[in-house]
Amino acid sequence: MTTSGPGPGPGSGTATDATDTHCPYCALQCGMRLRPGAGQEPAEVLERPAFPVNQGALCGKGRTAAAVLRPGVRLTEPLVREDRDDPDAPLRPASWDEALDRVAAGLTAARRRYGNDAVGVFGGGGLTNEKAYLLGKFARVALRTPHIDYNGRFCMSSAAAAHRRAFGIDRGLPFPLADIAGTDCVILVGANPAETMPPALRYFRELRENGGRLIVVDPRRTRTAEQADLHLQPLPGTDLALALGLLHLLIADGRADQDFIARRTTGFAQARAAAMAHWPQRVERLTGVPVAQLAAAAAMFGDAPRGMVLTARGPEQQSKGTDTVSAWINLCLAAGKAGRPGSGYGCLTGQGNGQGGREHGQKADQLPGYRSITDPAARRHVAAVWGVDPDGLPGPGRSAYELLDSLGTDGGVRALLLMGSNPAVSAPRAAHVTERIQALDFLAVGDVVLSETARLADVVLPVTQWAEETGTTTNLEGRVILRGKAVDAPERVRSDLAVLHGLAARLGVPEGFPEDPEEVFEELRRASAGGQADYAGISYDRIRAEDGVFWPCPAPDHPGTPRLFLDRFATPDGRARFAAVTHRPAAEEPDDAYPLYLTTGRVVGQYQSGAQTRRVDELNRAAPGPFVEVHPVLARRLGVADGELLAVTSRRGRAVAPARVTDTIRPDTVFMPFHWGGDGRANTLTNPALDPVSRMPEFKVCAVRVGSAAGEREERGAATEAAEPTQRTEPTQRTEPTQRTEPTQITEPATRSAPEERAGRRAVAGRMASDPAVPGRAS
Repeated sequence: MTTSGPGPGPGSGTATDATDTHCPYCALQCGMRLRPGAGQEPAEVLERPAFPVNQGALCGKGRTAAAVLRPGVRLTEPLVREDRDDPDAPLRPASWDEALDRVAAGLTAARRRYGNDAVGVFGGGGLTNEKAYLLGKFARVALRTPHIDYNGRFCMSSAAAAHRRAFGIDRGLPFPLADIAGTDCVILVGANPAETMPPALRYFRELRENGGRLIVVDPRRTRTAEQADLHLQPLPGTDLALALGLLHLLIADGRADQDFIARRTTGFAQARAAAMAHWPQRVERLTGVPVAQLAAAAAMFGDAPRGMVLTARGPEQQSKGTDTVSAWINLCLAAGKAGRPGSGYGCLTGQGNGQGGREHGQKADQLPGYRSITDPAARRHVAAVWGVDPDGLPGPGRSAYELLDSLGTDGGVRALLLMGSNPAVSAPRAAHVTERIQALDFLAVGDVVLSETARLADVVLPVTQWAEETGTTTNLEGRVILRGKAVDAPERVRSDLAVLHGLAARLGVPEGFPEDPEEVFEELRRASAGGQADYAGISYDRIRAEDGVFWPCPAPDHPGTPRLFLDRFATPDGRARFAAVTHRPAAEEPDDAYPLYLTTGRVVGQYQSGAQTRRVDELNRAAPGPFVEVHPVLARRLGVADGELLAVTSRRGRAVAPARVTDTIRPDTVFMPFHWGGDGRANTLTNPALDPVSRMPEFKVCAVRVGSAAGEREERGAATEAAEPTQRTEPTQRTEPTQRTEPTQITEPATRSAPEERAGRRAVAGRMASDPAVPGRAS
């Protein structure tokens, strides 16, 4: 059996020489076992049926995860650029001393020339809790900079903000994943677990086998939507209006749980007034979802004795993502489906440690334990653990996109340490972000593989990955789990903790940055004690004994908290809070120049920016490259056939990929997966408009035009360039810092009448109306 084969056979997990660990990819953190391999195979992936989340099941990414351990795939030695002033100079092998000396020198030079705020740190949602914790400490103690954020800001920050707004605390799921199978109705909004986390799909199948109902909200008829009892197919960017319309119907039809509302919530009157302004006919006009389907969904959810609403990136990655999630939480609260067994709102976290990665200080506004960096008591507590003066801790820094947008600019970050992220592919407006990265005075990247971003670095640091190290992550349920070291890393590879230890010493802070992960975790426990994400009662031994421990867990004799809110919510008065939110359009709506919607997402065979999965043959055979989904009606109008190269153009740039003609998407919408760089990079097109609360960019909706790649090239010219002032090509060499373009920000809810809402879609809706057979077209 090999890592690239069909997967482990029954009973293979009983091997005595195997190590219990977890998949390195999504937030399920599926349990697996690893056994050292033979020959060219560094390890074999075995089943681990006892782990409760996946019970042995693994998707293709998990089964082939060990393929990235191969020396020919992963980085095996430090690399430095021979001539720092020539970005085209090749990266060459270097010793660790030379590499770390160069990083320390680059960071120090920027601090001396521009001040501490000119250095920054950018982390990743795949880093362990220990790495995320020490990275935050490194930024604030060793570099004394406020500027640290991570790619998890692009994951579930809107859901986190809405969770805190409503419940006073943020944990992806306030109940174990297995509770899904025992509820009566689930509304799944903008999520496609059949492709993004396949082992979780069993719980939705069991839900239906147990007599429960599944409602899926998605502009595409995904593999998950095909299993739904009801599929609502709204226009991209209208999930907020849809939630408000369902709440309107729930209240109007007498399905609101008035007793629950009175006993356990506040703010209902204001939320009710906002919902009443979103009557069914208006919501149909806004979303394209027929009134009959709206009524069916409201009745299905309202009549269910127990129910859940689960959101993912669809409603969250919008410039109004926080308000959108709040509207779905309002629906749960009004129906009385929160704070009781078998019911509640939850977010399906994306990245492997997207939950823990932000809990312990990797986020610009937070300290360990999910503490606010502006809270004086929080600053005193953490400073005492770190042995520093609380007044010396920096304040909040820039959010992820704002940090990236500032790179190389006057007053911005001039030297960056980047760990475990690939923003040259994954960030919105990616060509601009790449340009900003190239404008840095200095860039150091720590990664497992030579990603697109690492190729731009002055120094590349090869670091250990999940199978080569021990450390904890926190899955989407709030379950803290332990990845165990199963194989040795190549000789010239070091852990991220060792990198931070070596850099801190070179920066004059020789103490406080241990290399041993368990020692770091013990310090994390103390730093988190008393915070919302309290890990004080969790230890490595306890995790091993219990297959994970749910936070908050404030003491060793505390049982952990699998289910939050059963007695009270985490607000000062113990009540959940409604939010009075109202629909507003996306930051960028289609018009005559860009008449179609673009939405983006993932496919089952690849993961995130694809930096690791694109190096696995089996996964590349399943998902070999980018594509553009177009509806047959749109394909006929464009005169393009399946497989023909399409050019998709937004106000930010142009991407080219083959057409995939399918009736599973709306005719006014195209879809691209975002796992690839190069000409097919979907994030060249996406809009960095930011949610005013979460600072989440609007990945999920922007306006584009689509045409044959050959024809589109012929039409491009001076007039097109003049119409696209924000479009930039990636420079081939470093340039002097250019004037910074501020990201679009939505700061006030925009209000429009129903005719005004329709005006932005008139051209598309008129063309779609000519084909009455089109499902889900806008009215």
